[in-house]
Amino acid sequence: MNAENAKIQYESGQNAVAMAALTDQGDHKDFRSADSLWSKRAGYTPNVKPNGLATGGAVVPGVSGTSDKIDVAALTCYLAGVLTSVNASADVSVTRPTGGSPANTHNKTSVTINAAGVITLVKGEDGTAFSDERGAAGGPPWIPTTSIEIAQIWLSAADSADITADEIKQVVGAQQERYDYPTWEVKYSNVANRVLGYAGVLFASALPLIHSDDTGTTKAGKKVYASYYEPEFTDVPISSDFVPPENTHSVSSKQVYGGTLGSSSSSLGQGSFTAYLNDGISDGFIDMRDEELWFKFFQNRNNSTPYIIAQGKLGIGRTFPANDQITASCTISAEVSAQDIVG
Repeated sequence: MNAENAKIQYESGQNAVAMAALTDQGDHKDFRSADSLWSKRAGYTPNVKPNGLATGGAVVPGVSGTSDKIDVAALTCYLAGVLTSVNASADVSVTRPTGGSPANTHNKTSVTINAAGVITLVKGEDGTAFSDERGAAGGPPWIPTTSIEIAQIWLSAADSADITADEIKQVVGAQQERYDYPTWEVKYSNVANRVLGYAGVLFASALPLIHSDDTGTTKAGKKVYASYYEPEFTDVPISSDFVPPENTHSVSSKQVYGGTLGSSSSSLGQGSFTAYLNDGISDGFIDMRDEELWFKFFQNRNNSTPYIIAQGKLGIGRTFPANDQITASCTISAEVSAQDIVG
């Protein structure tokens, strides 16, 4: 079988998709969108904004001389993908532990920014000792799924007193959610078992499950939002000789006493194809040179599958012969190998 009836498509346009929540795939690291491919073309790259603190937000003991108060500095944070400014707030009341038999002496209160961008304190359960377990006596409370935690106040006495600096905890990843922690990698596509999945982001570590709207029955990490561009494809009108960017392997050896030492290495080769042009100047395809684009190759142009997808920078070398078709020798400089899609 040959590829006589094949076709090549390239990313010729981009459709904007507004900021929307990504879906946790269950491991609290892999979050995906509703679209299979995200564009990487300059000016059309994804904008990923998890909920979290961006700047400011320091929490300090209240300075007014009144017991059980804290001050919260002005801050900016990302809420539902929007950079939100929150004014400073002074003399915010913190509730001491009460009740219990024996008497409760410990509690943890979370300082949060709610979905409306307002500083809101969420009190944990009172207890006789501190706990690290969310929702437990003496532990931090569950935070609404649309809120951001920026600090915790740990109190170990029921009697009214000034809040001390030691009682205020703001360790990133433990008592404070930042939008940029943990870091993430953009997945412009997801392919498993040669089936195209949905694009999204993969965090370096699992998001802490500190959020719940039903007191811990359903746990979640912080919300993750992204806006992006979905690529549109157009046929390369006349083309031939497609070579996908793929890994190649080589072996080297060294002669030693009594035998040979061998080692293997891998390298990613450039993809390539030939395009036949009209005048080689005004062809729309030429405008895409040096851009990071998606490409699809169909072995049979009449079938939607199988096909090969690859993403890389398009290089074009034109030839203008006197008595033959104007051509472009095209290269695809990819960062990862092409993928086969069969379903």
